[in-house]
Amino acid sequence: MEDSGGDGTAMRDSKTYCVTGGSGFIGSWLIKSLLRRGYGVHATVRHPEKALHLLKLSERLKLFKADLQEEGSFDEAIRSCDGVFHVAASMEFGVEPNHNIGNLFLEDSYVQENVIDPAAKGTINVLKSCLKANSVKRVIFTSSISTMTAKDSSGKWRPVVDESCNIPTEHVWHTKPSGWVYALSKVFTEKAAIRFANENGIDLVSIITPTVAGPFLTPTVPSSIRMLLSLITGDVKLLPILAAVNSRMGSIALVHIEDICSAHIFLMENARAEGRYMCCTHNCSISELIAQLSQEYPVPTTHSLMMEKHDSQPPVISSKKLRDLGYSFKYSVQDIIHDTLQSCKQQGFLSHTQ
Repeated sequence: MEDSGGDGTAMRDSKTYCVTGGSGFIGSWLIKSLLRRGYGVHATVRHPEKALHLLKLSERLKLFKADLQEEGSFDEAIRSCDGVFHVAASMEFGVEPNHNIGNLFLEDSYVQENVIDPAAKGTINVLKSCLKANSVKRVIFTSSISTMTAKDSSGKWRPVVDESCNIPTEHVWHTKPSGWVYALSKVFTEKAAIRFANENGIDLVSIITPTVAGPFLTPTVPSSIRMLLSLITGDVKLLPILAAVNSRMGSIALVHIEDICSAHIFLMENARAEGRYMCCTHNCSISELIAQLSQEYPVPTTHSLMMEKHDSQPPVISSKKLRDLGYSFKYSVQDIIHDTLQSCKQQGFLSHTQ
């Protein structure tokens, strides 16, 4: 049992943090990272019976059942916690047809009422529990690069993409690119969270996550990894989403799971942190990404043909604000690709023979 600091440090702090979405890719690794640093952790999950394996990490971990759509269901988990990492969110990239409602799933009103509004409501429910607790000093909100764009209002590439480069929601509603439902859900949820936090005196900091990859603790391969590796697998649902990301950002931004979790904790602990922070190790052009993957695993040429090509250098997706605060990334793109492929081979998602 990993009860002392897994990084060689003794348990140094009596603080306890709550992690929502504890059974997910980022959530589960964030739990592990916090425990290694000596913190107590309250993790919320919808189905505790599916997360019992996490209890093997430490006696300082407690699991709580909570549902984003049930106001008050996070009260017990957040009570007495010093801070909250709100990671929980749907990873649905689209809306599937429902035979009971005919074509309504295509209507904006259906998406608004059944996807976007519930997502925002869930985050507000978490923040309401933070207010009741009185002990919460800061909330770290896990945002997404889906809320960003590398194109300016005229459709031209920006040389640098930072925290100010928000995607115009009206454009997403109008064009409905692959993954549009997820993008709008993240945009409106973050806006609702920031507005509620400002109105109620909650110290909320957002961390903008790009494509997260690397090893994972989840029993299945995380969606972000399956999307990244759709260049290899040719996944008919996820490869178009990767293409849409590339079209919007001019490249694919990457971060290692350990770096994104370390950055979450860094922002929780740093008194000077405020606002939004991009957390990207490096952004790769599609050709660069294919080259990196091909060093360890063959990428079928046909799977890369649909990716939009750009003659110019892709815009830099900048983490300058985070670096200027003092954060340093540990893992390179090569590390990210290697650790991802190794983990997927171990899980049988990719063949060991390659």
